[in-house]
Amino acid sequence: MNELDLSGIGMTSLRTRFRLLDRLRQQGIDDEELLEIIGQTPRHIFIDEALSHRAYEDTALPIGFNQTISQPFIVALMTKALFQGGKLSRLLEVGTGSGYQTSILAQLADRVYTVERIKGLQNRARQKLRLLGLRNVQFRHHDGGMGWAAQAPFDGIMVTASPRRVPQELVDQLTPNGRMVIPVGDADGQQLQLITLEDGEMQVEVLEQVRFVPLLSGTK
Repeated sequence: MNELDLSGIGMTSLRTRFRLLDRLRQQGIDDEELLEIIGQTPRHIFIDEALSHRAYEDTALPIGFNQTISQPFIVALMTKALFQGGKLSRLLEVGTGSGYQTSILAQLADRVYTVERIKGLQNRARQKLRLLGLRNVQFRHHDGGMGWAAQAPFDGIMVTASPRRVPQELVDQLTPNGRMVIPVGDADGQQLQLITLEDGEMQVEVLEQVRFVPLLSGTK
């Protein structure tokens, strides 16, 4: 992909991205460093070409394998919540998906460890991050609900699929002051939760009502 493809033309242009940033500000995203990263990251390359003209709409879009790329507002909200306590060095992402959220995290953290159960999605994401020159990401094809214990502990964990309850295996992989952003629930309703550890005790803050694909076991 050449420089023109990364910059975008028409509906994927910088002007269109700036309109998205204005919408995010109106919805309460006030972290200017995060907004700058979102504005500079070419979301259209993570989406099938037939849908790329919709890349900077504030909406989720299909990416194949019955998965979606998250709505930009949700990406921004989850990232803001994860980093609002300060700099995070080592992050775990459960659910690489398209790799778009991964690319945002990789521009904020020293190291990102990302787990994806669908090999085809992981391969695509790896190619996109290589294209963007993001070399601080380590990929694993595995069941994400179990995390990545061999690389733990993590300062932060972001989960991009919804379990019915917070997996204890993930909580156990946080540092003593670690943070986790995770959607929790089922098809009838999900809450985006910020989990923090304070003196070993789990604190829960509900951020938003959301709808994510379920966190499934196994690989494919």
